[in-house]
Amino acid sequence: MSCILQVENLVKHFGPVQAVNGVSFAIERGTCFGLLGPNGAGKTTTVEMMEGILPSTSGSIQYKGAPADEDFRNEAGIMFQETSLQEFIQVGETLELFSRFYSRTRPLNELIERCALGEYLDRDVRKLSGGQRQRLLLAIALVNDPEIVFLDEPTTGLDPQARRNFWQLVNDIKQEQKTLVLTTHYMEEAYELCDEIAIMDHGRIIAQGSPRALLKKHFDNSVILLPASEVPASLDQDHRLKMHRMNGQVEILSEDVNATIELLMAQRIPLTHLQIRSRTLEDLFLELTGRGLRN
Repeated sequence: MSCILQVENLVKHFGPVQAVNGVSFAIERGTCFGLLGPNGAGKTTTVEMMEGILPSTSGSIQYKGAPADEDFRNEAGIMFQETSLQEFIQVGETLELFSRFYSRTRPLNELIERCALGEYLDRDVRKLSGGQRQRLLLAIALVNDPEIVFLDEPTTGLDPQARRNFWQLVNDIKQEQKTLVLTTHYMEEAYELCDEIAIMDHGRIIAQGSPRALLKKHFDNSVILLPASEVPASLDQDHRLKMHRMNGQVEILSEDVNATIELLMAQRIPLTHLQIRSRTLEDLFLELTGRGLRN
């Protein structure tokens, strides 16, 4: 695979605030690249510079080995985090409107079928459900048959079923060898869709790689979960257990699950509601960026 988009030492200042501080990465053609980070980490600013919406303070962005120019604008599709659509027009009219902005377009009947919009072509865009609206916005992002597609938190606010249906649409697009750039706060979504992720915090990239490789690099343990009401506070002082309490549960980090369970049994801890899970991207995200509240 060849590199389609390359970011080198990207910096963005807003007055005295340095929102992005020397970010560099390359995105391979035909892959899904995820940019993750807590609120205020700089990921949205980074993506908006990549999209050409914001100018950078310094650094470079190259598309197919050259500075992003008219070719990039014609060959990129963007699904914004928030999009205002023209009111009082129907879904079919909206697609027709956006298709007229480009010299090269994908057949609308293909987009309608791909994004499951056939039943809603005569519906006012104001009367769409959350999932229907997101599928329409995806169709708009694909109307110019782009080579690279930016998806900025595309499933925020969707119910679990609508979110998973949207994931299937994204996977279908990947099968066409389109390149995707995804920002999301859903770690399961990033794990499901992304070939590579970069985690940002305080304007810098603090970890980068495939989701599986990052988990393997950072963790060699499992998580044991128990209801906090069934674990006496005295056990918090047992230095053999790496544990913390949160949201009515006790999480125990264990490098040897059998040994940890034997210790719990010796302490007469009820195991009826015990759960064991592998480490996840959410664990990694919290490990790297902290658990404190962000504005």
